[in-house]
Amino acid sequence: MIKTLVTTSVFSALISLASAAYADEQIDYGKKIVETNCSGCHAIGTDDKSTHKDAPPFRTLSKRYPIDALAEAFAEGIYAGHPDMPEFEASPEQIDAILAYMSSIQQK
Repeated sequence: MIKTLVTTSVFSALISLASAAYADEQIDYGKKIVETNCSGCHAIGTDDKSTHKDAPPFRTLSKRYPIDALAEAFAEGIYAGHPDMPEFEASPEQIDAILAYMSSIQQK
């Protein structure tokens, strides 16, 4: 009984560590994607400024939309945001990473 409890506790701890590491990898991957595709106009960090007047800072997007609701827009391809925003269509893996990153920087 005690051996089972210890084994279960160790297994749970390992799963938690693996989940945290995966979440960190997702956030890092998402940051790289938005640095490459979005940072020319949008503020993508926690305290930078958007260089395009019509491009909202990513850290404030949750004030406009539920972050998870953006998944569909990324899957279908974002064709309109600000007037000169380039077309961008993301894979499901990229979408998960972008949303993980965006969620990690939202202002409370």
